[in-house]
Amino acid sequence: MKLKLNEQGLIPAIIQNAKNKNVLMLGYMSQEAYDQTVNTGKVTFFSRSKNRLWQKGEESGNLLEVVSIENDCDNDALLVLVNPIGPTCHNGTETCWGDVKQGTLSYLESTIAERKSASKESSYVAGLFDEGINKIAQKVGEEAVETIIEAVGGKDELFVEEAADLFFHYLILLQAKDCNLQKVLDKLENRRKD
Repeated sequence: MKLKLNEQGLIPAIIQNAKNKNVLMLGYMSQEAYDQTVNTGKVTFFSRSKNRLWQKGEESGNLLEVVSIENDCDNDALLVLVNPIGPTCHNGTETCWGDVKQGTLSYLESTIAERKSASKESSYVAGLFDEGINKIAQKVGEEAVETIIEAVGGKDELFVEEAADLFFHYLILLQAKDCNLQKVLDKLENRRKD
């Protein structure tokens, strides 16, 4: 693709994590950096401070593997979706704006993981894990039935509460099976027909 470059011969490239959609960094590409990115599948920028092409992670090993590259509506900026290998920022954080606050789903998954090893007396989640996979699966079934009941004849507010309970217990079941929500989302993405 022929790029619409600015007066310095560069185009801004916004780098975004393909899986969690966090914006990781902003860099600049020349036509040559773009071509190298496309050819290697690894993000390459034109470093204004070094005045040369620079493959992200060439020294640290924290590469950015390209998933897709899109031009914006004016053809004067790129959105590069990547799978990062390691932290993106040279300061060791996920993004160049520091570590991003966990979203609700990540927070729930990490809280469940923490409570999994707590004492069963101090944590409902630990108690479920202590009782085993059969109890966890049974609890998901119970919550599913309660969600269905509220869906077909209950109040909207109660339906939302039951749906939240079902989803929470589903996340517990995933961890009990050494799985996580991202694996499920990846499977759904693979089934997508564009």
